[in-house]
Amino acid sequence: MVGTTSLYFNKFEHFGEQNLIADLVIESIAIYGIDVGYLCKKFTSEGYDQLYTEEDLAEFDNVTDIAMYVKNVDGFEGEGDFLSKFGLEIRDSMTLSVARRSFESEVEATQNISRPREGDLIFLPLNEKIFQINFVEHEPVFYQMGALQFYEITCELFEYSNERFDTGIEVIDLLEETHSLD
Repeated sequence: MVGTTSLYFNKFEHFGEQNLIADLVIESIAIYGIDVGYLCKKFTSEGYDQLYTEEDLAEFDNVTDIAMYVKNVDGFEGEGDFLSKFGLEIRDSMTLSVARRSFESEVEATQNISRPREGDLIFLPLNEKIFQINFVEHEPVFYQMGALQFYEITCELFEYSNERFDTGIEVIDLLEETHSLD
């Protein structure tokens, strides 16, 4: 089969141009983004609960600062604040972008994970709120010059459910102290 694309331009093996685009993404996020804290979810060694058929108790003990770009600049997305039969519920959500290379050099080096994961948390210091990662899009822009430069992360406001926090940051650790029944 004969291709119709030009034989003189190889878009997928120009590593210099791929690195240039990655550098521009990192610089753009550094200029227009904000510093957030990334909290990696770990599980305690208490084991799987056979009676309630639930996973181990989650704990967060390490925060890594990383720059992310907030995509929804008009405010939080989601259903917002509304009154339900259980009281006032706040369902804020947001979409963040993080450079792959920045994530590898900052978060992977300190927390030993290779990509953002669903269930991990992001601390937003602007309003001192914690958001839980619901979905990580690994192909938000489809292979510019044959490479992927960033992740797009969709988050919702975190609802506490007996997780353990021992990060050394008072605002985050206070969440467990104020909401825990232990």
